[in-house]
Amino acid sequence: MRSPDFRPARRGRPRAPARRGAALAAISVLLAAGCTTTTGPDAADTPPPAAESSRSPVQKRPSPVPARTVGAQISKISDAQWARIKGAGVWRPGCPVGRAGLRRVDLNYWSFDGEVRRGGIVVNQDVAASVVRVFTRLFEERFPIRRMTPIEAYRGDDDASMRADNTSAFNCRRQGQANAPAAGSPHANGRAVDINPLENPWKDTRCSCWMPSAKDSGRTPGKGKILKGGLVWRAFTAEGWIWQDIDVPDYQHFDTGYPSKPFRATGPAATGTPVGR
Repeated sequence: MRSPDFRPARRGRPRAPARRGAALAAISVLLAAGCTTTTGPDAADTPPPAAESSRSPVQKRPSPVPARTVGAQISKISDAQWARIKGAGVWRPGCPVGRAGLRRVDLNYWSFDGEVRRGGIVVNQDVAASVVRVFTRLFEERFPIRRMTPIEAYRGDDDASMRADNTSAFNCRRQGQANAPAAGSPHANGRAVDINPLENPWKDTRCSCWMPSAKDSGRTPGKGKILKGGLVWRAFTAEGWIWQDIDVPDYQHFDTGYPSKPFRATGPAATGTPVGR
């Protein structure tokens, strides 16, 4: 979502319908049992080649977990990744959350070519477990994701990340980018996730144009697309997240509310209560 500087009036929070959660309860147990580590396996994070097509295959990352499970790991931000984050300008003094409040989430996902890939995103520590539950459900249902690389690989450039069809989260955007950050910005606080931007574009109010492309701006069923009532929408809203919390279309975006504040997951998915599909 595009936060404060270009933000139209927000919409109200949609009601989350009842959802399933038995399988997700196992993930909560896994997290409690110790899948959180002290440093993240982030050595393979590299910027994509300049000429790389957004539709090109994603580089495989070595996975230490079985490829047919989501294999989620929550870790503190390593020294190496923090240096990259600061070097890319993704964080700087004045940003609302720092290293201690952020976590890296590494997990497996299904690619558009039907292969299991390994990716990572950076989020606020208070949404990390919720993010794992959401992406576990997407993995179980084989929802395709183009790529998942922390935004510093794109020098913090949201437009470049969207053109690459990259799924990302934390980004304390600089002045000159769409909706430069402020204290209440969901992305600057690490409490927003953008998924498959090419398949789920947003309407840029500065040019009244679709970004990164108008090709998939119609909300008809399609591979990797997010639809109200669909799988991705159900997985996030069951946790208390809000879809396109803005009065212009922003189909790629989920956040936990604006202005951003400490988050506690709500709903059946967060408690492990069995719910419907």
